[in-house]
Amino acid sequence: MTIQWFPGHMAKARREVTEKLKLVDIIFELVDARLPLSSRNPMIDQVIQQKPRLIILNKMDMADDVETKKWIRYFEDQGTRAVAINSLEGKGLQLVTKASKEILAEKWDRMIAKGIKPRAIRAMIVGIPNVGKSTLINRLSKKSLAKTGNMPGVTKAQQWIKVGKEIELLDTPGILWPKFEDPEIGFKLAVTGAIKDSVIQMQELAIYSLNFLEQRYPERLLERYGIEQVDEEIVDTFDKIGKKRRCLTNDGEVDYEMTAEIIVRDIRNQHLGKITFDYKDEMITEEEE
Repeated sequence: MTIQWFPGHMAKARREVTEKLKLVDIIFELVDARLPLSSRNPMIDQVIQQKPRLIILNKMDMADDVETKKWIRYFEDQGTRAVAINSLEGKGLQLVTKASKEILAEKWDRMIAKGIKPRAIRAMIVGIPNVGKSTLINRLSKKSLAKTGNMPGVTKAQQWIKVGKEIELLDTPGILWPKFEDPEIGFKLAVTGAIKDSVIQMQELAIYSLNFLEQRYPERLLERYGIEQVDEEIVDTFDKIGKKRRCLTNDGEVDYEMTAEIIVRDIRNQHLGKITFDYKDEMITEEEE
């Protein structure tokens, strides 16, 4: 699946991030805990360079707990602190402040040694669309200051937001790269909602999802749809699920588009449980570590 989707406001966001770097002490890189690697923007490293960074794995409640722990360990082995949170319910938020202070401890000590009174930590939040940036900001600030939505591209402009006396956040619009070189990354981002449904083929996405579930979570797949196996011909599996869910046309035939939407919606709504699409041991070899 090749997706071209790079709205003008995203190109502008990249320029703004570069321009505002000097104003912040640390970068909060927000990723989706279900795809900690695939939801990272390849441009971020180029843009933020050596600026201190905290990787925040959001939506941990939707991700496989075992895999989340593996990814946190991996990032920290690479020299970057990482924490897992659930911004929607406000779980793990204290870890963000705690880790930020620890990352910047040396800088703060130098300021104190020079007689400079430490101020609030200035942080910039970056990440691709729909990873929960606005929800995190609202939770941290305990106010509805940032617009939220379950569609990519809700946040369109930068704004400073105070989080108590300890942190000042600079929100930024989501940034998405102009082309996915790896088709599977496109599928992963699409099934978790980072890409607008209007630019993808839902049946194609559902086929990817069924193949993934058969490989990684087969018991959940069979139990959810009440089927005995995933057939070699994927259309046969579609027929079974469509009939079970009564997704039929007026002629009594299986409505494949409706069936596909149900499969994708079930994944997004956690009807198949906690799912991680980026398996650390599969994506990162020992040599890469």
